[in-house]
Amino acid sequence: MASRNITLFMMVLILICPLPVFADERTEIKAAFVREGDLWIYTDGKEQQITRNGNVISKPQWSKDGRYILYVTKASLTEQEKTQTEIWTYEPATGKHKKIFYDGYAPQWSPGRNLIAFKANGILNISDMNSFYNVAAGVDDYIWLPDGTGFLLSSSAVLKPDGWTNVVLYKKKINDNYQNSPLFANTERFFTLPGEIGLNDDKMPAVSAGKFSFSPSGKWISFIASPTASLAMDSNFLCITDRDGKNFEVLDEVIFGVAKPKWAPSEDTIAFIGGSGRLVFGFKNKRLKIRDMPASGTLTPPDYADLDFDWITNDNLVTSRVAEKEWSNDFSKHPLPVLYTINLKTKEQKKITGPPIGFGDYEPQVLQHSKKIIWLRGKSITDKNRTVWISNHDGSKAKEWIRNLESIEVFEEQHI
Repeated sequence: MASRNITLFMMVLILICPLPVFADERTEIKAAFVREGDLWIYTDGKEQQITRNGNVISKPQWSKDGRYILYVTKASLTEQEKTQTEIWTYEPATGKHKKIFYDGYAPQWSPGRNLIAFKANGILNISDMNSFYNVAAGVDDYIWLPDGTGFLLSSSAVLKPDGWTNVVLYKKKINDNYQNSPLFANTERFFTLPGEIGLNDDKMPAVSAGKFSFSPSGKWISFIASPTASLAMDSNFLCITDRDGKNFEVLDEVIFGVAKPKWAPSEDTIAFIGGSGRLVFGFKNKRLKIRDMPASGTLTPPDYADLDFDWITNDNLVTSRVAEKEWSNDFSKHPLPVLYTINLKTKEQKKITGPPIGFGDYEPQVLQHSKKIIWLRGKSITDKNRTVWISNHDGSKAKEWIRNLESIEVFEEQHI
């Protein structure tokens, strides 16, 4: 009888106080991409064409909250037969387009708010999508500070009768009242580059600095220092400085024709493809390397070259790799890459894709929340009509996703 009463009591207790239910976190993958010069989006498993003029010239950028897409178009000025670039936003929820600026370039979303920074005639500006405001003058390149409270800026060197001046890095602080921020206020010199930089005795004038990136801890800043425009086609230098501008080091030679340097997801380890010489001199001398401050290592095996990569975790990367080969103007003779994963702890390198004959796998991109990899499959490194493929991190369950595009930017929206 006592046992029966206990059972009845437990049943009543469950009805009154139900057990907690833990919701699963689901990640929705949305994409903005460029196809034949037009902006498209992929949401809810469907493609939608957004522009119809064929003038989009930039990779689209999602705002941090996924509400807006930022893109750049080329506009014709028929009277003078000239062109200008225009910065636009698109809001998928409302279908509204908005022109941000009529002749700007290099736009970047703020890390924390829906503010857009962009350059125009050497002036750095901020737009709240209603008006724009001048922030700094004489800017060569820039990046938002990680907390969105300002910028890291660079000014380029200038050729004088006695030689080149020095490249200077600055920090510019802004506050919530950025509309009334004086152009030259709250700007301080952060670091002055040496007049010549390089490795060992191989040095050249530093004329510009850009492609800035902060390490996950914010302790280190990576950037690329370049010589004159003609020399920069073949050799630039990846540099590191600390957040105080007191420790500076040149890591290696790099070029712009391969993947940009990238920090690991949550550790101060930077990966980059080192090596000089533009790709038209051959698919060679392009080595994937890491620098775990202060240790370093090379990951590319002999007789191979790496073209692009991304971090999967702090201990794993995925890379697009080809066999070394001389350049040919006949693109059908180019080596075609496949994807490999690299485990930094075990040193294991594993081939994870097998494209059909005549195709290669380019530009791997890791989707952290979805635990997926996407990449572009095409006929050559210059193919503008490639297909996006998607798979698990280990290459399993690979499938075709979106066809015929030039570039793609993915936004992972998490739902509970």
